[in-house]
Amino acid sequence: MTLLAAAANESLAELSNKLVYASMAVYTLAFLAHITEWVFGSRSKVGRTAAALTAERAGASAPAVQVRTKGGGTAVLDKPKVVTRSASGTRDVPDGPGAAGGTEQGDLYGRIAVSLTVLAFFIEAAGVVSRAMSVQRAPWGNMYEFSVTFSTVAVGAYLLLLVLKKSVRWLGLILVTTVLLDLGIATTWLYTDSDQLVPALHSYWLWIHVSTAIFCGAVFYIGAAGAVLYLFRDGYESHLEQGRTPGRFRTSVMERLPSAASLDKFSYRINAAVFPLWTFTIVAGAIWAGDAWGRYWGWDPKEVWSFVTWVAYACYLHARATAGWKGRKAAYLALFAFACWIWNYYGVNILLSGKHSYAGV
Repeated sequence: MTLLAAAANESLAELSNKLVYASMAVYTLAFLAHITEWVFGSRSKVGRTAAALTAERAGASAPAVQVRTKGGGTAVLDKPKVVTRSASGTRDVPDGPGAAGGTEQGDLYGRIAVSLTVLAFFIEAAGVVSRAMSVQRAPWGNMYEFSVTFSTVAVGAYLLLLVLKKSVRWLGLILVTTVLLDLGIATTWLYTDSDQLVPALHSYWLWIHVSTAIFCGAVFYIGAAGAVLYLFRDGYESHLEQGRTPGRFRTSVMERLPSAASLDKFSYRINAAVFPLWTFTIVAGAIWAGDAWGRYWGWDPKEVWSFVTWVAYACYLHARATAGWKGRKAAYLALFAFACWIWNYYGVNILLSGKHSYAGV
């Protein structure tokens, strides 16, 4: 399908740039609100994890068990200690009360942070739409447009989880921090003027293949964030289980996160849910390659690393469902898989050359 190229609408392109910068300003305010939320939340007294693990250790002093001997007497045996483990192999401890730590003031700033994130999301989304309207095409024809759309979708996925009543406000701080980093890189090093694309990209597959790649990457990012926080939380719980006392700051932060078991389950479910769509993304890319270049697979760097990413996530999902590959091992594998996705985006596009290079940065 061939589309007629049209000159870019400079007014809409400039509006898009201004909206992206405006969203960065609002994301910065959301970042400060999240920081304030955690600061005020740290004033509350929290220690539910320590209390739960203390109760587990106290299981050894539970009531004894009496058994009758052959001689007719009774013998008293200590009741064996039983520590219940979650499906992920971590301690059975309760989730933290959230970033605000249950304080009224902290919760207020948390709600302000979410409201600012919603506002920034709509401003950034308007910037993406304006960019598309300026050239009458999909707004992900180069790395700049891909990055802006990627961060928009990532924030949208986070807000959708909140709308669905999922307790994921703990993700807000790391989300807006990395979104600001992504937009900073996009506007500083990856910026490309709004313009038409080369003829090979004027295809309906640009809407299908690249949009699913963006969505998958955004969701994979949320899964990776869950895996990173799992590693921190699991280390904290391990310290407590060993009877060690973490610092006050570390305690105030870690106690506001979900338990390691919950974070492990969150990361797994997110990655498992989007993996079939990533499979479709690769298949759609192969079909587009067949239409554009006359072959479905040519060992182009982008094709190779897309497949490597698929294999890495397939190994993660298989290992996650296999005994002995849960918890920290699975988290490391999930992060390796996401690192492959990041390399496929930045490394392959910037450092390697191939048939995908004509899209530019």
